[in-house]
Amino acid sequence: MIPFRFLHAADLHLDSRFTGLSHIPGLIRDYLREAAFAALGRLVAVALAEEVDFVVISGDVYDSADSSLQSQLRFQEALLELSQSGIAVFLIHGNHDPLDGPRLQMELPDGVTVFSADKPGQVIAVRRIDGQEAAVVSGISYPTAKVTENTSLRFRRNEDCGLFHIALLHANVDGDPAHETYSPCTRRDLIDSGFDYWALGHIHKRRVLHERPFIVYPGNIQGRSVKETGPKGCCIVDVDAGGIAALRFKELDEVRFLIREISIDNMVRETEWIEAVERAVEEVREEHSNMMSVIRFRITGRGAVHRILSERGAAEDLLDELRRREALRAEQGRFQGLVWPEGFSLESGTEVDRERLLVEDSFLGELMRLAAESAEDGKALDELVRTALAPLGENRELRRMLAEAGEDDMRVWLTRAAETAVTLLSDALAPDEESDDRPGSRQGGR
Repeated sequence: MIPFRFLHAADLHLDSRFTGLSHIPGLIRDYLREAAFAALGRLVAVALAEEVDFVVISGDVYDSADSSLQSQLRFQEALLELSQSGIAVFLIHGNHDPLDGPRLQMELPDGVTVFSADKPGQVIAVRRIDGQEAAVVSGISYPTAKVTENTSLRFRRNEDCGLFHIALLHANVDGDPAHETYSPCTRRDLIDSGFDYWALGHIHKRRVLHERPFIVYPGNIQGRSVKETGPKGCCIVDVDAGGIAALRFKELDEVRFLIREISIDNMVRETEWIEAVERAVEEVREEHSNMMSVIRFRITGRGAVHRILSERGAAEDLLDELRRREALRAEQGRFQGLVWPEGFSLESGTEVDRERLLVEDSFLGELMRLAAESAEDGKALDELVRTALAPLGENRELRRMLAEAGEDDMRVWLTRAAETAVTLLSDALAPDEESDDRPGSRQGGR
């Protein structure tokens, strides 16, 4: 076996519409539309700079079956640039860009292989510098948008060939609840297949599910909403003479989505909160000075500032002002370092004297004690949280959160729920409790 290097990417989603963004000036909207194409350009540049022998793309090149002419031409341009540099490309189509989608019938550049939907094809990939055989690449495309068969079971390793075997598959491995269960399979299915590297697509979060064999989701090359935060890009895979692979991640995104938490703990004045938000904006601008950032602020903690934010519209007012400032930067053509505030997620609350409530003889005291006891009992905690959230089980995002949640996450949810209930009930009871301002204290007739 000879050493070689390849690039693994997936979920390009060219021409994707960014979701969850409102009130965006035209200049910024145009910039966002170009983000996926800019990431594609970086992918080509990385392939050239890293001198890879070939590129594999594991589905969803386009964002929809009815892809735009612009996205098709831009992708063809990228393939041609790779071809002219002697870099072969192997790709499959996924649920967003199935083979039955209406597209132009363009002649593929030399060295580009698109796998069919009939059965996993097998193509020999060669090393670019000397043409020596390096790997067997197999893949299968989606014939239509919805593939519910476990297509991984169709793959067969060529036992008569001693080369490294790579499989391209667009699939939901182990039933990730955040994504549609297309081409569902298990890690065990892939491990038992005998392939050396599973180049996966479909899940937009970068994950290495297994090593030896490697089972890898590189994630998408450009985030599209605050549900897709952090660096986005591709994997560079080096395979040595012993057939051992090593991975390196390369960032490709033009626009970075982020979530930043700001706690109102110990804040007394509204100006303290405003200054904290403005500092966070400038910190993001400095950290990501070479790209545009889209940020959602999570407002957490408990304090007097909460009422100002929830009742006086202060969050909306500050959001409008921050957007105005960033729009001015865009008008000056300063997109690098631009920080667009997507919004505020208000998860804060008023102050709660937790320690006093835990020993208080009141309904609210009993509520806090029940929450504290459940938080300490792992079995009771799991049962309580899942029972409480069962009516919302049809929500895909909630199912994903529950599937990924650990005991610490559930403990945080329960604590916040109890404190929120105390806050709401305290506010409701307060007008009738002039003789005693303690939260939840017992009054005559209650």
